[in-house]
Amino acid sequence: MRFQLLGPLALADGPDTVVLQPSKPANLLAALLLHANSPVSAEYLQRAVWGEEQPATARAALQTCVLRLRRLFSKHGVTTSIEAVPGGYRITAAPPTLDLLGFRDRVRRAAGLDRDPEAELCALRDALSLWQGSLLANVRSVVLHRDEVPRLAEERLRAVERVCDLLLGLGRCGEALVDLWTATRVHPGHERFHEQLIEALYRSGRQSQALAEYRRVKGFLLEELGVDPSPSLRRLELAVLRGEDLGPAGPAAPRVIRGETVPLPAARPFLAPDAAPSTAPDAASATAQATASAMPHGASPAVTPSGPPAPAQGATPAQGATPVAAPAPAAGTASAPVAASRIEPVPAVPHFTGRAAETAALTARLTAPPPPGPEDHRPLTVLVSGAPGIGKSALAQHAARLVRDAFPAGQLLVRMTRADGEPRPADEVAADVAAALAASGDGRALLILDDVVDADQVRPLLTPKGEAGAGPGPAVVVTSRMGLGGLIATHGGWVQRLTTFTEAESYALLLTALGAERVEAEPRAAHRLAAVCGHFPAALRILTARLLTRPGLRLSDAAAWLGDDPLARLTLTDSPDHSVAGLFDRALGRLDPRLSAAFTHLAQGPPTLLDDRGPEDEGPVPEAVREQLADAGLLEDGPPGPYRIHDLLRAHVRRTARIRDRRTEKV
Repeated sequence: MRFQLLGPLALADGPDTVVLQPSKPANLLAALLLHANSPVSAEYLQRAVWGEEQPATARAALQTCVLRLRRLFSKHGVTTSIEAVPGGYRITAAPPTLDLLGFRDRVRRAAGLDRDPEAELCALRDALSLWQGSLLANVRSVVLHRDEVPRLAEERLRAVERVCDLLLGLGRCGEALVDLWTATRVHPGHERFHEQLIEALYRSGRQSQALAEYRRVKGFLLEELGVDPSPSLRRLELAVLRGEDLGPAGPAAPRVIRGETVPLPAARPFLAPDAAPSTAPDAASATAQATASAMPHGASPAVTPSGPPAPAQGATPAQGATPVAAPAPAAGTASAPVAASRIEPVPAVPHFTGRAAETAALTARLTAPPPPGPEDHRPLTVLVSGAPGIGKSALAQHAARLVRDAFPAGQLLVRMTRADGEPRPADEVAADVAAALAASGDGRALLILDDVVDADQVRPLLTPKGEAGAGPGPAVVVTSRMGLGGLIATHGGWVQRLTTFTEAESYALLLTALGAERVEAEPRAAHRLAAVCGHFPAALRILTARLLTRPGLRLSDAAAWLGDDPLARLTLTDSPDHSVAGLFDRALGRLDPRLSAAFTHLAQGPPTLLDDRGPEDEGPVPEAVREQLADAGLLEDGPPGPYRIHDLLRAHVRRTARIRDRRTEKV
């Protein structure tokens, strides 16, 4: 059992989490945990619980709150105790039992890895993965939100700064941009983030965007605060204007761990415009290296948290997992940093719900004996396809965990896109997979090739290279938004295409995520919420995350609120990249521009545009175009008709068009 402070105050036991209801005991528990292992005076605790104006019976009421917490601990099997000490109380915790201490411990360990930037980056991302949303969202204490929350938020910002410094120093500007787009918008007055963003843009060959970002932050500082940008920002702007070589990127900001400044190793900052580099690399090669990792789209970025993020999208290895290292470059090759391997053990999927038939079929296929014959070393291939956000990765990972005993050599999740959404080259993936399989144990392995962009990415992994009769190769599960019919035609395999949840599956997800007590108290409202989400798995996941941070909100009120503007509200306010709109934007950004324009036309027009005959005044959209859009997961099979567009996706395209039109209207 562990306590969670870095988000809603909660008790967690494995995948099960109990988010505490807003109450006086919750205020008390938060105050004690914020000062874990130290005596906390009764006077401070009373202010944290009741505020500056306390009732006359505050001292006795505080003792009552302590008793209620002790009963709560006993109910949930929490072995930690709240002990009375002279003048107050103390709670004992350790990094494994309190996420705040775990975060600080991981950041402190990362500080000792300054000679290995990749290891330090991995450790910091592991630390940031402990943050689960808005700090103490369910704790209604003015004192804690005024005095403690800003300090904790600053600790996180320092860690994010350091992550971005490391990414810039490693030449991975595209990954840094993913974090920095969101950081600068959420914290517009934080100049260091803007400085990093401008540097990342410039190093990626996007000089005009770098200058536009400088003008934007300069305008904000003048209008909102009445100050000019810092001298370092002004020097950076001048360097960008002159097209100066910034020199090798390097971390420049100190780390802060619980209020203590930890100096960083010396690093060369960017050069002032009037300084000449002494040993700067060739400008053309530096620009090419940075451009290779630049973010290719302007959609809502996928932060690690980031991640996030959630899980998000440049995944951090699960706690205790050892990521597989990418092979080192051959002698004599360029000294550009090698991108971190995106292979990790298959993680568990919390609160997996629904897909019973699909799960049974997938596990049966994976555990079936390989067919005999001269090609018995060809990998068994299963393709899980469907629309973005439909739950392909979750199904593949859940099924893999169920059949792990059938794969003694291990199960590996292979990310087929970079953190910025750019597809990884086939030869890079093949090298990573070969290294991972070489390090695996005896027996058969299972690979999940997650978010495959096209068939050419995976063909080298599915083409037999061994001798006939050498035994079956690894089983392979491919997840992709694309249908990949050509891959199935040339390499064989079995296809599982996912659609939206049924009404029963949506309700079951709400039950699992929110708890039976809350959902069964308002079953009709729960069904309305699922309907507003269009039974779309990603939308339901975002909705339940929002509702978990507001345990006092009635489901009927949430249904009315969500129905007013579902697209704007199906997002996580502390992690804007986790949104239905951002998910759709990234999917549309992958399309060929002509296909994207055709889909926009279909979504804005009447449903009859999807018919074989089309409306009388326009005629049909060519069948080949509709087939390609269906293959990309953006059109669903009927009925009614051969194809249809999901209501949320249609609404998103129309909303985006309205916003674009308003921006271009003449005043």
